[in-house]
Amino acid sequence: MRIAVDAMGGDFAPAEVVAGTLMAAGGLAAELLLVGQPDALRSELTGTAESGRLTVVEAPDVIAMDEHPTEAIRAKPESSLMVGLRLVKEGRADAFVTCGNTGAAMAGALLTLGRVRGIARPALGTVVPNGDSGLGLLLDVGANADCRPLHLVQFAHMGAGYMARTFGIPRPRVGLLSIGEEDTKGNALVLETNRLLRQSRLNFVGNVEGKDLTRNVADVVVTDGFTGNVVLKTAEGMADLLFNELRRVFELTPWNRAAGLLVMSELRKVKRRLDYAEYGGALLLGVEGIVVIGHGRSKARAVFNAIRSAGEAVRNGVLDVIREAAAEVPARPGRDTDDS
Repeated sequence: MRIAVDAMGGDFAPAEVVAGTLMAAGGLAAELLLVGQPDALRSELTGTAESGRLTVVEAPDVIAMDEHPTEAIRAKPESSLMVGLRLVKEGRADAFVTCGNTGAAMAGALLTLGRVRGIARPALGTVVPNGDSGLGLLLDVGANADCRPLHLVQFAHMGAGYMARTFGIPRPRVGLLSIGEEDTKGNALVLETNRLLRQSRLNFVGNVEGKDLTRNVADVVVTDGFTGNVVLKTAEGMADLLFNELRRVFELTPWNRAAGLLVMSELRKVKRRLDYAEYGGALLLGVEGIVVIGHGRSKARAVFNAIRSAGEAVRNGVLDVIREAAAEVPARPGRDTDDS
């Protein structure tokens, strides 16, 4: 298995991306291709024990985090992002990982790899804590700000297939994010999607509220990309606030510090469970290839986990699952397959 990594993408690239890739080289059974500017990468790799297990693929250009996605991918075909995607297209890599410009990654994947036949819109799916120790899938978390009911139905089929194949859940429970549990609550998009999901063969448990995302009510929660991204970023912010407040309280007095030491190991477990770095990145479901898009703030551990997630997706045959989902609910010709 070969996994290409965008060495130049992300707020802390290339240093943290290279560090995370070196961690993966030492712990994962995969050939890793670092895509980027050779001079910058050599300086990061010099003297590292695992550097001999990496292959550097030259890409002279870099797409910055603030560049316009479609303009950037067309203006910079030799960027690390586009070169990495072409490696997948040409069969020289089985998966691609980037922590760079999310919009450019999605646009580049569509341009280079194309959609899975029958899929109207790809979706970004991310694993989230669910229940006492489980995991769930939330999608879409940013690929499509505006959606039609058919798009959400396809997201549900892709998500259910992913959870069944990856986590061995026979009939994943699918929930639709809304403002109330009743089928009569929600906007026009939610109401029509609910009706269609009720008619599907999925294990649809109905509408779920935001508070239910982590309560083990559903294995897959579906929403449009605008709402999903807001939910995800809000959760990240609340987790940061929680641990910053705990840190402040434990540092107030010597007694508080002593109490903090007593519960430190358990708090670390909680923090790991809530830390996006533990989950690596979001899988772009619906394109003809395995693409994982990590957080722009990813450091080495997050990069390592993104590479691990990509490898698991390849081993579990996730692309085949998405093709099966497309056959289950194919896009209607015409408007449902456009990019508007």
